[in-house]
Amino acid sequence: MKIWKNNMRKIASENIDMDRIPKHIAIIMDGNGRWAKQQGMPRTMGHRAGVEALRNIVRFSSNLGVKYLTVYAFSTENWRRPQSEIGILMSLLKEYVRKELDELNANNVKIRILGDIYQLPKDVLESILFACQKTKDNTGLIFNLALNYGGRAELIMAIKKIINDVQNNYLETEEINENLFDSYLYTAGCPEPELLIRTSGEMRLSNFLLWQVAYSEIVVVKECWPDFNEKSLHDAIRTYQNRERRFGGIKKVEE
Repeated sequence: MKIWKNNMRKIASENIDMDRIPKHIAIIMDGNGRWAKQQGMPRTMGHRAGVEALRNIVRFSSNLGVKYLTVYAFSTENWRRPQSEIGILMSLLKEYVRKELDELNANNVKIRILGDIYQLPKDVLESILFACQKTKDNTGLIFNLALNYGGRAELIMAIKKIINDVQNNYLETEEINENLFDSYLYTAGCPEPELLIRTSGEMRLSNFLLWQVAYSEIVVVKECWPDFNEKSLHDAIRTYQNRERRFGGIKKVEE
């Protein structure tokens, strides 16, 4: 267990405006298998290297002052993979939570889960629930792990809950708006991501946070996830800071 220390001088040298760090960063961690193939290794080694990259990015994000970090760890579509690979992914997830929990807790990180986790293996589920309970009162970085998560499934779940509340007279249809809809999602209480990063160069959302990323700045990087590091994160944030966010409006013209 260790307390993370940041090097502000190094961060400043990366030409990042520390006053405009994204409050919420979401990441589609893609390319573990591709990375392993490039290294002449089995896919399992790619997933293990991906876990190490995640460990580092959580620390870097916390040191930068990011308030929310959401990572796509296991999608509803990932169940279609070979059972042997799913088993390895589940084992790595359990191992990550077990090994990193004390350090995450010591550094004030709060773990939250997005997705239908009750379909996960019992031992994995128990580890995750224990981690959430242990860190629930922490006030630092909120670390959202998207597990058995799908954006479409999340939207359907929210709609069903709203219909049920209307039918049971807990809610009037006139009350339904965007803010209320937000409160029925897994991400309730989290601001929308300002920055969405996808690794490995793929140009798609892959059913991730479909509602929440409506106005996120998307940065696609060529590195496969195991190669994504502190410099990669700084570069993505710098790209974000160099963009003008208009939210459907137009650029103000200075006279």
